[in-house]
Amino acid sequence: MLKITKFGGSSVANATQFKKVKGIVESDPSRQYVVVSAPGKRTASDNKITDLLYLLDAHRQYHVDASNVTKIIRDRFLSIKNELGLKQNLEKDLDEFFANLAKMNQAEIVSRGEYFCAKLMAEYLGYAFVDAADVIRFRMDKTIDWDATTKKVQAKCAKYDHFVFPGFYGSNANGQIQTFPRGGGDISGAILARCINADIYENWTDVSGFLMADPRIVKNPEQITHITYSELRELSYMGASVLHEDAIFPAKEKNIPIHILNTNRPQDKGTIIQESIEGEQPYAITGIAGKRGFTSILVYKKHMSNEVGYIRKVLSIVEDYNVPIEHIPSSIDSFSIVVADSDVEDILYEMVARIKNEIKPDYVKTKSGLALISTVGRNMSAKPGTSGKLFGALGSNHINISMIAQGSDEMNITVGVKEEDFNKTVQVIYDTFVTKEKK
Repeated sequence: MLKITKFGGSSVANATQFKKVKGIVESDPSRQYVVVSAPGKRTASDNKITDLLYLLDAHRQYHVDASNVTKIIRDRFLSIKNELGLKQNLEKDLDEFFANLAKMNQAEIVSRGEYFCAKLMAEYLGYAFVDAADVIRFRMDKTIDWDATTKKVQAKCAKYDHFVFPGFYGSNANGQIQTFPRGGGDISGAILARCINADIYENWTDVSGFLMADPRIVKNPEQITHITYSELRELSYMGASVLHEDAIFPAKEKNIPIHILNTNRPQDKGTIIQESIEGEQPYAITGIAGKRGFTSILVYKKHMSNEVGYIRKVLSIVEDYNVPIEHIPSSIDSFSIVVADSDVEDILYEMVARIKNEIKPDYVKTKSGLALISTVGRNMSAKPGTSGKLFGALGSNHINISMIAQGSDEMNITVGVKEEDFNKTVQVIYDTFVTKEKK
């Protein structure tokens, strides 16, 4: 058994959390390779180290004195070092880092949270330190060079039986630091797992896996113990944020299970993510997730279905504005384009004007204040009447559905409702498919 074990920012926020990590790692000999994020928040009002590093970079760019920011960063790292009794000369490394800020780019600066955290963790565990810049190789288009990365990872594993690895970054062929999107430490762990064909990828965080609904809306929602990669993609895209959604792909390619676990409650079962799951699912659905902040653009044209390429022409205009499209529900004479408010807030009216002038529809209507809620489940297709049950429950609770989208695999039913009905919709769906099924 060989595991890649990744610890998120909350799991390495201070010396107390470092001690928990050590206990977890040393309790299982198969936890040979450890990936760490930068230290996260210790309390709700605290700052993440990565946020402080972005702030530091802003000070650098605008030539503003950053001594107050550097002091906070220095104190955070040195408090961990001193409380754990570590011997490395971190003071010198931090001094050199702060002294060379003017020569560094943003990626170099914001990646140092993971770098220094991994250096401390390596000494604390008695493991080797392996710099991600020497291992994860980006192409110039910012995609992963899998051949080069795999060779480098396997070479490090052959050299070291155990090592600690900083997440979130790598380097390109020119040796320049390149970062993943925020939360990209999850991706780093998945890359290592893929490169060595690990038996399992453990992702330790501050929650015990995924829940069937947002606990801020539904009181004490059920735990999801097993979920497929595809289901997780659907839920993550719609807002479930325990794991970075791009971390799924490297693991899925090699069919490596991902196990979400809680550093503060290591005895909890967590959630296992894998390609397929045998056996009966306890409920018809796996989970519910959603987002607010969408706009629907309705395009109506009589006999639209008889015109070849009509929808494509409209979509080409949307593409000109680089606007991602969430859903395209359609009928015989009309279709709607659902987009995020944040993507069109400055160009919506200009884009609609172009559609009217160039495509000549009978009319175009926009509707904002829309929320999308996805009900996801691998077994929904095997249970006749699931969609009818969902729509009936919403209707019985006086929730008007503005939009419906369902994939051909019947794994996801997405409904659009007014933003003010968002919480109520999630609660009604949960009660219909979970609460009532338990009785």
